[in-house]
Amino acid sequence: MGPVLEGLQTSGTPLLHRGALPAQPTGVPRGFWALSSRPLPTPALVCLFPPLLWVPGDVVRSGVARVVGPQFPWCCPQVAGLGNPGLPGTRHSVGMAVLGQLARRLGVAESWARDRRCAADLALAPLGDAQLVLLRPRRLMNANGRSVARAAEMFGLTAEEVYLVHDELDKPLGKLALKLGGSARGHNGVRSCISCLNSSAMPRLRVGIGRPTNPEAVQAYVLGCFSPSEQELLPLLLDRATDLLLDHIRERSQGPSAGVSP
Repeated sequence: MGPVLEGLQTSGTPLLHRGALPAQPTGVPRGFWALSSRPLPTPALVCLFPPLLWVPGDVVRSGVARVVGPQFPWCCPQVAGLGNPGLPGTRHSVGMAVLGQLARRLGVAESWARDRRCAADLALAPLGDAQLVLLRPRRLMNANGRSVARAAEMFGLTAEEVYLVHDELDKPLGKLALKLGGSARGHNGVRSCISCLNSSAMPRLRVGIGRPTNPEAVQAYVLGCFSPSEQELLPLLLDRATDLLLDHIRERSQGPSAGVSP
């Protein structure tokens, strides 16, 4: 096999000195793995986060080295919370609020790391034998798709493996619906994802925020914050949304899923 990684550390700079690497294993995302040449409790693969493309002789100066066990639990799927960076409390960014709750549930709320290649915050969350890729775009809603598509490319994921979580005007606050594929239904963030992924096959968790009675007030409404009475409903809503996501992801990992909300 030849020399592989040497000088593995879990902190400090540089993290890894890289040598020649063996062939890429089948089914493992490109640029997201390496074998360790240091003694480990068991033969193990080392997961680098953020993922880095391997160039023999280079030095990794950022990222976190992590031993992930004898067999690599590859990343699948990706969950993207759509929204506007810097506006976390608005109705239009409720997808990011759901993602935050998902990160807390999976114990990775403090593990977000900025990745400039996809202009997003990323966190990896263990789920069974795999890891979820959690993504918060740092681009505006209308350009969220560029971050989502770039991250999917980095992790070797197809459109069907990318979950989108976003606000839905045509459903009342508290109503959730999980949809497999289809049109953007007027949502600019979803439209951007469809365009950049060149596919409409992404599963989507639509989080109802209600629609204002005045059609001309839609923009101000979605960019506005939840009212005090609405905020009282949010904790339960975020918990239910997280449950629905995790249940569906687990079901899909075991076979075709039948139950999807209209």
